[in-house]
Amino acid sequence: MADKKSIKSKESGKKIFTDSGFVVKRIYQKSSKKRPVEDSGKYPFTRGIHPEMFRERFWTMRQYSGFGDAKLTNERFKFMLEKGQTGLSMAFDLPTQIGYDSDSPQAEGEVGKVGVSITSIKDMMTAFDGIPLGKVSSSMTINSTASTLLAYYIAVGEAQGFKSHDLRGTTQNDILKEYIARNTYIYPPQPSMRLIGDMIEYCAQKVPSWYPVSISGYHMREAGCTATQEVAFTLANAIAYIQTCLDKGLKIDDFAPRLSFFFCCTIEFFEEVAKFRVARKVYAKILKEMFHAKNPRSLQLKFHTQTSGESLTAQQPNNNIVRVAIQTMAAVAGGTQSLHTNSRDEALALPTQESAKIALRTQQIVAHESGITKTADPLAGSYYLEELCDQIETDVWKYLKKIQKMGGSVKAIEKGFFQSEIRANAYRLKKETDDGERIIVGVNKYAEEEEQPDLLRIGGKIEIQQKKALKELRASRDVKKWENALSAMKSAADTEENLMPYIVTAAKAFATTGEISNTFREVFGEYRPKEVF
Repeated sequence: MADKKSIKSKESGKKIFTDSGFVVKRIYQKSSKKRPVEDSGKYPFTRGIHPEMFRERFWTMRQYSGFGDAKLTNERFKFMLEKGQTGLSMAFDLPTQIGYDSDSPQAEGEVGKVGVSITSIKDMMTAFDGIPLGKVSSSMTINSTASTLLAYYIAVGEAQGFKSHDLRGTTQNDILKEYIARNTYIYPPQPSMRLIGDMIEYCAQKVPSWYPVSISGYHMREAGCTATQEVAFTLANAIAYIQTCLDKGLKIDDFAPRLSFFFCCTIEFFEEVAKFRVARKVYAKILKEMFHAKNPRSLQLKFHTQTSGESLTAQQPNNNIVRVAIQTMAAVAGGTQSLHTNSRDEALALPTQESAKIALRTQQIVAHESGITKTADPLAGSYYLEELCDQIETDVWKYLKKIQKMGGSVKAIEKGFFQSEIRANAYRLKKETDDGERIIVGVNKYAEEEEQPDLLRIGGKIEIQQKKALKELRASRDVKKWENALSAMKSAADTEENLMPYIVTAAKAFATTGEISNTFREVFGEYRPKEVF
């Protein structure tokens, strides 16, 4: 985090800082620093990865959907596509995320609550019923069980008549940020990294239009880190994934063009725009100078953005529409490739259909009415923005050098470095809010009594239905084929073979999410983090 050097506004006498702690001057004069002339679509891509940016084509409007069972999720997908959404984004319930079936004791009370329950290929078929997978781009927010969910998706695509080469989309598949900030991990770091490396290798060969990993700063930002830390920690994790692939014998330009990223966009408008510009520039330099990539597409940081859920309030939820609109403008001005806009009620529950539509309309209004899409990089040349870029870039390189000295991301995670940095900043933000230094409208200022809006509730009926469906699946599948598939997968896990072909075979044999995960648990064990204080 930047040092908070004392500076006072001549008008108010108050100390003024950005969210990351950078000092904000009263006014910014023309910088004495000579800046290189840069163009959008050219290295180091500070101004955007495409020459025309949104003049030519808008970003993908990819609203995050998924709740209850596969049928309900299929209905929401179709509703959002009908309203103009241009890509699908799938949320999964907690049991699916951590590799438990709906009838597992560990899943009790959580089935379908924070996303859709997907326990087998049958659920995936239902979720995409009537949606041709070869003609739509899908994103799946899944990490520990990403290989299993991708296998289901590939199998469903084939059942619809599409080859794996026809499929387009993304699996989040970023386990390092799970150890850092989110905690939906299953296996220890090394076998988890192996699974990710296997997926990247498999997709490069078999699913070339798929992004097998979306390296995510979002969750670390939501946990409390600064804009600078979000960029630095995300790129440090990217270095670890790239090195994993190189250690497998892959060549950088064979897989780097299909690496993608996922960032948060919170409400400090100019700092967020600066963050995105810096992330592109630093990543391009890392790929060129550290990994010697030659393909220009390998140097491009392609990222999805989600507006900040943490910034939304349960109090006066309609205020969240305004917050999301500001964050949407920042993400677009920053050059995002795809965007999810949060719904007004997400601080209280999963979004209702009406709230989801308003969130989508927010993107559409920014795209068609705001005017910021008419030029490739509308804020370039702002003295304030450019100085923020300089400050963020300087601090990002400092963090990256420090993490590399520790031995890279995995070693830094094991030492608790990321976790302690995030915790310290989260404490600072909370204290500033509690002390009234950070104003949250409707929370610590302009608060008022109000009625709670209608919310989407997921009852226990979904869990009962899912348990029944699992029982029927296990009774109807070819047991010999199922046993052979899981046995072959377990044997391969003890070797250095790529595991993805075995997982795809198991998925087609109707092995469940929990059965596949439990098979790997027997070989890899489970991760137990060290306590960090």
